[in-house]
Amino acid sequence: MPYPISIRPFGIHAVLVEWPNEVEEGILNDILHFKHYLVNECLPKGQWELVPAYNSLTLIQLSETIDFKKFSNKLNTWYNDIKELNIRVQRYLCKLPVCYDLDFGIDLNEVSEKLGLSVDEIIKQHTEHIYRVYGIGFLPGFMYLGGLPKSLEIPRRAEPRLNVVAGAVGLASKQTGVYPQDSPGGWNIIGNCAVPIFSPKREVPCLVNVGDQVQFHAISRAEHDLHVIEGQVGIYKIEKTPINA
Repeated sequence: MPYPISIRPFGIHAVLVEWPNEVEEGILNDILHFKHYLVNECLPKGQWELVPAYNSLTLIQLSETIDFKKFSNKLNTWYNDIKELNIRVQRYLCKLPVCYDLDFGIDLNEVSEKLGLSVDEIIKQHTEHIYRVYGIGFLPGFMYLGGLPKSLEIPRRAEPRLNVVAGAVGLASKQTGVYPQDSPGGWNIIGNCAVPIFSPKREVPCLVNVGDQVQFHAISRAEHDLHVIEGQVGIYKIEKTPINA
C-alpha cells in the first residue's frame, strides 16, 4: 500500500510531494519508485526536473507555470496507480576508499574521546557498515548517508570551520558524508576520500544517486595519494555492484 502523501505548491514552477516525516528505507524506496514512474510514464521528456530526498520529492517545471489544483489531482491519481505496478529501480553498492590518517582525520582523537572508542574501533565500525544515500545536496555531490551505527552518533561541531577540504569524511548526528569540494562545514572530520564524488567535467557528474548504498574501506596514505592522481586524470574507477531494488 502506498504511504499517505501531501502535495503543496513550491513556487509557481514547482510542487513538493511529502511522505511521513521519518528516515525509513521503505519511504525512500516508495519515493524512488514514484519518481521512476513519473519520469518514464507520466511527464513529458525534458520538461521536468525531479529531486528526491529523505521523505520528499520536488517536481520542477523547467519552462511553464503549474496549475497546482489540476496537477496535484494528477499526481494523486498517478501515485495511486503505482500500487498496481511492479517497479524496479536499478541501484548500486559503491565502495569508496578512505584514508583515516590523522593528518586527514583532524577530529578523530576528539571523536574518540567523546565516544569512548579507540581510533581503530571508530575506523572499524565506520567501514563495516553499509550506508544508504538519502539525499544529495548542500553542495553538488554531497551525500547524506543514513545507517550510521548508534555508537558513532555525535553532534555537529559547536563551531563550524570556515574551510573543510574536498574529500573530507565527516560524522554528524545520525549521518556520515563526504565533502565533494572545499567549503565551510561543521561535521566531525575523521578521514579523506580520494575519489572525486562530483565533477562537472564528467558526462554523469555525480558518481552516486539517491537510493544507492555506500561502503567505505580503509586505505594507506600512499594509496590515497595515488588515487588522488588517478582521479585527477580520470582513470580511477570506483567499485559499483548492482543491488536488488
